[in-house]
Amino acid sequence: MSHGFDGTSVAVHSPVSYREPSEGDVMTKFRGWPDSAFDFYARLAMNNTKTFWQANRTIYEDAVRAPFDALSDAIESEYGRLRVFRPHRDVRFSKDKSPYKTAAGAVAEGEDGAISYVQMSADGLFVGSGYYHLASDQLMRWREAVDDEKRGNAIVDIVAALVKRRLEIGAMDTLKTAPRGYPRDHPRVELLRMKGLTAGKSFPVARWMHTPSAAERIVSIWSECAPMNEWLARQVGPSTLAPPEP
Repeated sequence: MSHGFDGTSVAVHSPVSYREPSEGDVMTKFRGWPDSAFDFYARLAMNNTKTFWQANRTIYEDAVRAPFDALSDAIESEYGRLRVFRPHRDVRFSKDKSPYKTAAGAVAEGEDGAISYVQMSADGLFVGSGYYHLASDQLMRWREAVDDEKRGNAIVDIVAALVKRRLEIGAMDTLKTAPRGYPRDHPRVELLRMKGLTAGKSFPVARWMHTPSAAERIVSIWSECAPMNEWLARQVGPSTLAPPEP
């Protein structure tokens, strides 16, 4: 058990299980990522050029992009559509001018502001969820909630439960010390230093990634993150700020 968002006790969610898809079920479209998808990124890492990409573009489309689209169809009703990130790197301000990313990622965002993320590369899969980066208004609410003893201890217990389940806890940005206005010896200073909160798990390449059961593994991680996301939705919520000017 772990503390809920109002201090009550709630059970940490168990991973969900998919039923075996029937004929015509949208799940039958998702078959996992074939060996060629992981091999594609292994070869791209050694030859990150436009020539290689153009010669192997059909492999990317069929073995990488198509499974992401099929997975999106499978999880859309519960998590929303997956947005697949573009394969090209933004090299304008980077010394590394390699034109292509050596991993493919996709994200779905819920109405509560939490993201559901999946990435595949030559190394395998990474699956995660949470609030990746907090806007200024979210960051203020996050710190107020973490600073509060009752609410702060609740998220400490939730995070501890995720760590016990061997999930990786992270954030896009983390301060080197306590934020201004908070003591360095604050009992929850590690969380106060974070500008987001995510949990996820890395999986090395395995046979199940080439099968429909990959969807079940992915969703099971998102399901385990549900208590954390529910706390974040209650205490932080989506940003209400206007989007930045393009």
